[in-house]
Amino acid sequence: MTSKKIDIAFEEAVERINAHAEPFPADFLLRLYAYYKKATNNYERPSSRTPIINAFKTNALFQIQKISEDEAKQSYIDLVNNYFLYRK
Repeated sequence: MTSKKIDIAFEEAVERINAHAEPFPADFLLRLYAYYKKATNNYERPSSRTPIINAFKTNALFQIQKISEDEAKQSYIDLVNNYFLYRK
């Protein structure tokens, strides 16, 4: 998949997640968070009011530090597609 196609599919996956009204499992949200931050080159510190949540977010980011932006986008897309395919 070309970078432009990955970008389009990534934006569609983000829109799909943002439009979903039901709550997501915490582990799923952490993976989404990490892939999204990596895919968008957002290296700001986690800003939760709860220190333990910041620790989990930081750990999730640490685990994917060696992948590229495009790999993060593709992983985000795959994660979203699999969630909606198998959630029922």
